[in-house]
Amino acid sequence: MVAAVLVSIIILPVGYVAYCMATLPDNGGLVIEPTPSALIVEAADGEVFASRGVFKGDKLSAQDIPVNLSRAIIAIEDRHFYEHRGFYLPSILRAMLRNIRSASAREGGSTITQQLARMTYLSPERTIRRKVQEAILALWMERKLGKEEILSRYLNTAYFGAGVYGVDAAAKRYFGKTAKELSLSEAAMLAGLVRAPSALAPTRHLEEARQRSALVLKAMVETGAISREQAEAARRQPVSLRVPPDNPPGTNYFVDVLGGDVKRLVGSAASTDLTVRSTLDLDLQGIAEGVIARRLKAEGRTKKVGQAALVAMAPDGAILAMVGGRDYNESQFNRAVQAKRQPGSLFKVFVYLTAFQKGLDPQTTAVDRPVQIGNWEPDNYGGRFRGTVTLRSAFAHSLNSVAVQVADAVGIPAVIDTARKLGVQSELPAVPSLALGAGEVTLLEMTRAFAAIAADAESVEPYAIRAVRNGDRALFTRQKSQLQPASNPAARAAIHDLLASVVREGTGRAARINGPVEGKTGTSQNHKDAWFIGFTNDIVVGVWVGNDDNTPTRGVTGGDLPARIWNEFVTQSATARAKAVRTQPRIAGLFATAAADAKPAPSGTIIRGVPVVQSTAMLEIEGRVVRLFGVEGARGRAVRDFKRYLGNREVACEPAADSSDYRCRVDDQDLSRVVLFNGGGRATANATPELRALEQQARSTHVGIWSGRDDDED
Repeated sequence: MVAAVLVSIIILPVGYVAYCMATLPDNGGLVIEPTPSALIVEAADGEVFASRGVFKGDKLSAQDIPVNLSRAIIAIEDRHFYEHRGFYLPSILRAMLRNIRSASAREGGSTITQQLARMTYLSPERTIRRKVQEAILALWMERKLGKEEILSRYLNTAYFGAGVYGVDAAAKRYFGKTAKELSLSEAAMLAGLVRAPSALAPTRHLEEARQRSALVLKAMVETGAISREQAEAARRQPVSLRVPPDNPPGTNYFVDVLGGDVKRLVGSAASTDLTVRSTLDLDLQGIAEGVIARRLKAEGRTKKVGQAALVAMAPDGAILAMVGGRDYNESQFNRAVQAKRQPGSLFKVFVYLTAFQKGLDPQTTAVDRPVQIGNWEPDNYGGRFRGTVTLRSAFAHSLNSVAVQVADAVGIPAVIDTARKLGVQSELPAVPSLALGAGEVTLLEMTRAFAAIAADAESVEPYAIRAVRNGDRALFTRQKSQLQPASNPAARAAIHDLLASVVREGTGRAARINGPVEGKTGTSQNHKDAWFIGFTNDIVVGVWVGNDDNTPTRGVTGGDLPARIWNEFVTQSATARAKAVRTQPRIAGLFATAAADAKPAPSGTIIRGVPVVQSTAMLEIEGRVVRLFGVEGARGRAVRDFKRYLGNREVACEPAADSSDYRCRVDDQDLSRVVLFNGGGRATANATPELRALEQQARSTHVGIWSGRDDDED
């Protein structure tokens, strides 16, 4: 009997160990699943604001591991690493006792070698069999590898939180440097993360990560790895993260757009860790999110509006801000890019532009009256008709019957062709009701079309990426946009006239700001969608409001909530936009010069008034000639572009020092600077160094008269 018990005591454990060995997973159980590479996203000014994917970094050899990092990880994870043969029995027994006392299995007492065995070959399940298999593999690793190789493999494999595997990737992710460049305090923080990477990731839990780092430094002192003085010096130099503690959630709509663009631009290189310099302006993005949130909170419930979207774009297509919905955490559906909605009267811009391309002009008259095409009888908003009106008035007041007549006259296929050339890619039905926006389009493609009109270009390609790099290696750099000028300047001038009239006197009056604005409202049938897209001299902004389930709003039109959101965003963002070079007023085209017969202004007189533009260097105000200081007017293109920039705003001119010329301002802009910055003229001999520098900048960037275009083009 005793012999049988003794045999059982010996055989059963041996048999169980054999069973554990026999049930080790095939090929070690290691299954490497493909993971998206890391993507670090920078704003236009270089500030890192978001990251995606899994950071891989470089695999480090044993010789590449910094001494402080090795000592830190050993001190906090396995003080007896160089003494044991794979597992340390006292630690295992101590962990077992603590687990029994707490009635849980929180402590495993695993050595670095055991942890590597588990990470490399085993599942994370907490069973006796897995612990036995872990010990067997640890013994095997200790025999086959060396201590330094085990340590380097461990550091190359460990998870450090925030989608980061491997210490080199962690160093790049958190500190913007390689593992070889880590300071003592940075090494201590990384060493502290492996025990609970999700709970200690410094991007979300910076204070907890710092507290854990202090424990690592204390452990290093206790093990003799560093002195107390070194530990104290490291504590006095807390680490600074390369990324913000938490990514702004609203920017995720924009970041989602980047993924496909990166793959398209760099191809197979997208499988490596990448840094993307984007076009996003974080100031404008914050303002856009704030305006949307406030307006929906204040008016959403009463007006039955559940969602809104906004796209802000530079005239060359650079996306400056994007709001795809009221809350990304609740819904990742991007209503600026993915949602296809009916644009209503917003689509009339293509109808009228087509008409102008065929020879009509804003003063052409039409009769606003009941119209029937087949069995379809469109109504005007409000149900009344105005009789004979100009196309300008019909567009400004969004008269449906006139738009339908114009579309019927020019042909729906021609209207579709115009929309296609301006960037509308969605399927458009060739039916008469398309003139009133019966098709479905996205906010991004409609904003893109308006950007092409704003830039007087044939088309504009929206883009969100300026550069892509892998470490210090540039993979893609966007070249300066070379927009093809519109082929029919007269038609474009006419549509500018109409778009300005919408804001000045028509349905878009709520979008009026202190300065020239052009835009168009749009309201779909039954008030399911409401739009306003408009532009100033430096920014194009599209706004949509509605409901995801396509239910009607409570009578919301494009001239209501969307126009007011547009106004608030553009007004609030004026200061932020003024900080950037791109917000210098970039005037389309050149300005023609002409001789002036008006009487020169008396010296010393301050002159105010709405000017008559005679040239880029000469204005007539209240019957007096005012010549801009430091500017020699350019010959060539029509003065309409300069007039359009000035609009009907008052100009204030005061005599320049020691000169008979004037320094004139409109709002906060010095007109001498405006003209020279835009390549609208040359600097005179008496121009200040600042003005000459602006001329040189225009030369170097090939704008205006320095672009190589035909100066005699009208």
